[in-house]
Amino acid sequence: MGLEILIKNNIIDLIGNTPLIKLKYPSELTGCEIYGKAEFLNPGGSIKDRTALGIIKDAEEKNLIEPNGIVVEGTFGNTGIGLTLVNNAKGYKTIIVMPNITAPSKRDILRNMGAELHLVDAKPYNDPGNYQKVSERLAKEIEKNKNIKTFWAGQFDNTANYKFHEKTTAQEIYKQTDGSINGFTCAIGTGGTLTGVSVGLKNINKDIKIACTDSQGSSMYNYFVNGNLEKKGNESITEGIGQARITKNLENCSVDMSYFVNDYECMEILYKLIKTEGLFLGTSSGVNIMGAIKMAKEMGPGKKIVTILCDDANKYYEKMFNKEFLISKKLPYPDWI
Repeated sequence: MGLEILIKNNIIDLIGNTPLIKLKYPSELTGCEIYGKAEFLNPGGSIKDRTALGIIKDAEEKNLIEPNGIVVEGTFGNTGIGLTLVNNAKGYKTIIVMPNITAPSKRDILRNMGAELHLVDAKPYNDPGNYQKVSERLAKEIEKNKNIKTFWAGQFDNTANYKFHEKTTAQEIYKQTDGSINGFTCAIGTGGTLTGVSVGLKNINKDIKIACTDSQGSSMYNYFVNGNLEKKGNESITEGIGQARITKNLENCSVDMSYFVNDYECMEILYKLIKTEGLFLGTSSGVNIMGAIKMAKEMGPGKKIVTILCDDANKYYEKMFNKEFLISKKLPYPDWI
């Protein structure tokens, strides 16, 4: 058996084609095969590398960005990291608007990668001070005042987001499971991953079940179950997931089932998998894994379920391994801290 030597032209070529990892404990617990798509292996460390690449490629094809141009985006961090990585490789400048409640480690990464960072107070979407709206206004102001073509990525309502997942993530999952996948689930932030994978998989086989897994403090569980956008539970400690409106990326989403995961369940499964399987995953991955477990229990033994392992725990030390913080939130903590 020879040694395969892989040569890539640039770091962008490392985005995507991530492996599936069988999750032993969730699989044994449910009698199903539960797999996590290891998106934390992308070069920027998260699934948002795909979002960034899809949006930038689409902008280039539509001449919305020019050489040495500027890209502006509002993000909780991972999309900003993905955009900065892609933009640096392509010669674009990145300006990020971020809520000031975001993990300090994400801010540090962005600054260290050379992005220009603007921190704003965390405000709801209908407030003009919301980070998404601030970023859109900033992009327009820069283009007008500096006379430089400036592209606002707009990940929440830019449908290039979900279409890239339809073309890549969904196809990879189907191929990696040899077409034997029975169900897919993940949480909603922009809606790009769930919609793209749902459209991609159901275009191949309409019998594949799609589930929304929702974190506490979000409205998506109630939307898919009860048809309203009422939030369920208190605000979550997770970042980058949870949604209170129907984004343009969600308009084509096809959902068969919906599950609610609270922070206690999320943290409990994360610490279990660190200890027993060596998987050092971030909080959104915990929500996804618990959703996959609930989906497997509802669908019954023998099914093959796939979810997304969005990123690792390295960006979340301040919450995940802060005993005092966890106790204050009445959440479990690992016995080794």
